[in-house]
Amino acid sequence: MPRNPEEFERIRQAAKEKIHAAAMLLFIKKGYHATSIEDVSRQAQISKGLLYNYYKGKEDLLAAMVQVRIGEVAEVMENAAALPKPADQLRHIVVGALENVYQRPDIYRFYLNLQTQPQDDQILGAYGRKLSEASRTQFEVQCRMFQQMGVKEPKLRALYFSSALNGAMLMISSYPDLPVDLMKEQMIREYCTGE
Repeated sequence: MPRNPEEFERIRQAAKEKIHAAAMLLFIKKGYHATSIEDVSRQAQISKGLLYNYYKGKEDLLAAMVQVRIGEVAEVMENAAALPKPADQLRHIVVGALENVYQRPDIYRFYLNLQTQPQDDQILGAYGRKLSEASRTQFEVQCRMFQQMGVKEPKLRALYFSSALNGAMLMISSYPDLPVDLMKEQMIREYCTGE
């Protein structure tokens, strides 16, 4: 029976997710530059030809992965912004961010590492800058949330919030047996109740 366009799209998305998962595993294990397209296709258990059907090459694959990451973070921010109260918006960000890192610490570390690549690395530096730009956008949204809460100096409060959140995320990614629920509660008490 012929497949319909929705079925083709589902198959296409499943293949891309399989490729992204394989690439992520290898980029974390071997590094971006040491990983070849052949390595990715072998890890994904697909032919190189199929991989090239979706991506022009390794940089195109990395670009797609970075766009997915930026989209995931933007979705969290949009879902938070849709909540009626700024305190609930910030709570949503805290819970979502810390839970995401707890569930996928290696992926968090990969994107953090990508964000801190030397500017001289033409490829990784460019994608690190894209991630940094997305972080700046998130920060501006957080500033507006604190402003809506009526806190004094909302930009400074957002800076403290962002620093604490990023520090907590780094700690969770480095030490998996930390009390994540207690960390969430503390962040919520500290930042999600107004000043």
